[in-house]
Amino acid sequence: MSFIETILKSVVLNEAVITEKVKLSEAAFKIRLENENIGKTNFIPGSFLRMGLGIGRDELSLKDKMRSYSIWDIDKDKSYMDVAIAIHSNGIGSQWIKECHVGEKVYFKTKKGNFLADVSADSYMMVGDLSALSHLYMIRRNIGKDKQVESILYSQDKQDLFPDVDGTLPFDFYGLPKNPSEDIIAMIREKVSTFKGKKMAYIAGDSRICVTLNHFFRQELNWETKQVKTKPFWNPDKKGLE
Repeated sequence: MSFIETILKSVVLNEAVITEKVKLSEAAFKIRLENENIGKTNFIPGSFLRMGLGIGRDELSLKDKMRSYSIWDIDKDKSYMDVAIAIHSNGIGSQWIKECHVGEKVYFKTKKGNFLADVSADSYMMVGDLSALSHLYMIRRNIGKDKQVESILYSQDKQDLFPDVDGTLPFDFYGLPKNPSEDIIAMIREKVSTFKGKKMAYIAGDSRICVTLNHFFRQELNWETKQVKTKPFWNPDKKGLE
């Protein structure tokens, strides 16, 4: 292990143990991370983790040793966090989640980011693929039950999409091909036509979709920039989920 990795483990990153691993679908797993300090975390819904998955593998660059994953759920009383990891990218994280096991140590850092739950709107449009599903579940649970929410959550195989932590299915699921921009835009036009009051959109997952829909909302629907929140989780032409 390199000197930098030793510093990462001992100073920069927190340590937790995997206490549960569940296969959510053919394309996703859930792991539960526990340590005594998670209950003390100043958690903001929509935060994520920077996880060191390649520590000890000298053939990987430092960048490749770190991956970002959404916090799907947190229980401060029991001091654990749940994380859902999709395997469709076949990257380093995909291989790690297949091979990791209960009892294994994980090194992470909680990050706030900007893709957070914002309760200020009345009507919400949520769009994302499998990689963004758990993050959007967290947002949905924390914006309030009285909000109007329309959604498009998609995967090539709709069966890859999984329920929220409480077993509910608050989103509309669709089986769509890769980069289905035209299909999604057509559905958005219909769904947002019923919106009232202040509007907001959350768009996450494939970076190509994020760019296209951000442009669509701002240029064609004339929504203001602050009304459209985007978070690219991955790009098929790039390595990693950044």
